[in-house]
Amino acid sequence: MQETKNTIHLQKQMASFMKEFKPITIQDKELITSYILPTNEQDCDLSFANLCSWHFLTESSFAIIHHQLVIRFTNPEGIHEYFMPFGQGSPVPVIEELEICAKARNEPLCLRGISPSIQEKLEQYYPALFEYSSNRDYSDYIYDRQALAELKGKNYQPKRNHVNKFKKVYEYTYETLKPEAIPECLQFEAEWCLKHGYIENENIRNERRALTFAFHHFTELNLCGAIIRIKGKIAAFTFGAPINYNTFGVHYEKANVNIDGIYSAINQYFASHLPEQYLYLNREEDLGIPGLRQAKLSYHPIGLLEKKRAIKKTAQFQ
Repeated sequence: MQETKNTIHLQKQMASFMKEFKPITIQDKELITSYILPTNEQDCDLSFANLCSWHFLTESSFAIIHHQLVIRFTNPEGIHEYFMPFGQGSPVPVIEELEICAKARNEPLCLRGISPSIQEKLEQYYPALFEYSSNRDYSDYIYDRQALAELKGKNYQPKRNHVNKFKKVYEYTYETLKPEAIPECLQFEAEWCLKHGYIENENIRNERRALTFAFHHFTELNLCGAIIRIKGKIAAFTFGAPINYNTFGVHYEKANVNIDGIYSAINQYFASHLPEQYLYLNREEDLGIPGLRQAKLSYHPIGLLEKKRAIKKTAQFQ
């Protein structure tokens, strides 16, 4: 009887708690970014543009609990995963509520996006109570923006060669990506997708869906992008959004692979035209794709941002 009462009480707690979470929409931009932009976190998943654009896949939602922001995703297995709370004060009361909810759903408490700095903080509050795991395929590539803008030094000699050859061979223009060019960009990207296995590649299909959402809400999301044209036609485009006040996330970059040096050119031009407040660029993960990994490493990242999962040890739920 007592066990039944405890179960009912736990279910009521969970029902009340669950109501606090709501799907992330564009209308939540000011509130959510007020918590995230002032932080030092560089995780590309914390870009508000990504939180909205990938909602169809992650079921991104949020709640304000004890005056702190909690962002929640649902993983492919249907398990809820939470970012560490953002805001002033101890995260312990918030994590305790998340644990109640996880227990009521008969699932472990899972925290995601655990960077080294967050892991250090978590261990201070919960020493040895979480198990950590990571996947190299999902580590974010962090670059020095000025280095990519200038391409100075021996390491960047191959990139300089590509850019110089491109400038010499092609008659091109560089321009800011404006809303009126979006239909043309979408057509260019559709053709790119068909050439790169859109039908059979789920990752490309998902990216196309997220990109389309972002383009359709380009102004509301305050996205920033650029286009390179050759003879008036789009040859490459890129765009992204801030992650925090000093880190800009480059979320998309598409180019005609038959044009030698085009990727190096759009990369350099965009980095050089971004506001100087952005010291770092996050060019996201490589998903374990060999060619993509090689390309990202060739730009000499200053670091790979490891994003671990932290799961509260099972014994803590008994």
